[in-house]
Amino acid sequence: MELASFSGPPPRITSLLIKPASALCNLDCAYCFYLDRATDPYHQLKSRTMTLETLETLVDRWLFYSYPESVLAFQGGEPTLAGLPFYRRLVEFEQRHGRNGQNVSNALQTNGMLLDRDWCRFFRDYNWLIGISLDGPEAIHNQYRVNKAGHPTYSRVMQSVELMQKHKVEFNVLCVLSKANVGKARELYRFYRKIGVDNLQFIPLSEFDPNGNALPFTVTAEEYGRFLCEIFDLWWPDRRKVRLRFFDNLAEALAGQKPGTCTMHRSCDSYVVVEYNGDVYPCDFFVEGDWKLGNVTVDSFPELARRQKRFEFASKKSLPHQECQECTWRGLCHGGCPKSRQGRRGQFEDLDHFCESYKMAFEKSVPALREEVRKILSQPHR
Repeated sequence: MELASFSGPPPRITSLLIKPASALCNLDCAYCFYLDRATDPYHQLKSRTMTLETLETLVDRWLFYSYPESVLAFQGGEPTLAGLPFYRRLVEFEQRHGRNGQNVSNALQTNGMLLDRDWCRFFRDYNWLIGISLDGPEAIHNQYRVNKAGHPTYSRVMQSVELMQKHKVEFNVLCVLSKANVGKARELYRFYRKIGVDNLQFIPLSEFDPNGNALPFTVTAEEYGRFLCEIFDLWWPDRRKVRLRFFDNLAEALAGQKPGTCTMHRSCDSYVVVEYNGDVYPCDFFVEGDWKLGNVTVDSFPELARRQKRFEFASKKSLPHQECQECTWRGLCHGGCPKSRQGRRGQFEDLDHFCESYKMAFEKSVPALREEVRKILSQPHR
């Protein structure tokens, strides 16, 4: 079955994921999907830091294109390797090139190893949203998240969490679900609540070797499904004071809004990735030569948005599998994530590795969430 094609005006790019240090990182996490990626066009380069010239061109063109709401998210690798002065100049460029009435939002996802008081004051002063990676209590976190010398990182990450709390930095925790923690929903939830975290995101691992065999840390669909069901029960009494991204996004979809996660979108076209040298790709899982859209130093964002490769990639989110066509939940997951569909056999036509997980979670949570959304929407506006 052929993948769907797109017609009509090209969809706008609504946000950027910027990699100022590319995939370079100061950790050596065993499950990192960047490791040993021969398809990474930059993997042989030792130095990959965005220049200030590229940064200013990026900011100028993006703020002009995205007015009046401009969203920039910085990721890696490890984006703090670009250095705090880099981000101070970023703010200067945003102030220089922004226009009256323009709202510019910045976010950054970090492993937390380099954060100190100066970083935290900067984040607080300019209202940045920070995501920090913390996989759970010490023994769980340290199982896979180690530095280049193989040493554990939990203590240093917790220092950064406490610093952000002290300096009133807005942040959330990203927890990677692996064999080390997917069966420990209760332990994880209690841990995060104990340390004062009220905004959580769980990312399940689905990595495979060249022969399509699941790597040792990859979780099964059943494991992830059980985790989502158990974490929902734990979270439900706290739903008005704790944010859990999966169910927040599901509630958005039930309310008729566009969910915050691209996994639940109809097509893969809401954001683009900007590499350290300005190269642009449609998704961070597909930073590969065949998917390059252009470069921000020579191409405008309207030009990048119209590139045929962007339409080709967006169509990968269509539902070619017969099981998807007949599924009760197709209007919520839209076939899942293309990365999790082609990961095992390299075929976008396959089912998402976590298809069964979503079915389990939707069956468990949708009735209660739908009723909760109905109550909220029926409340009189003040």
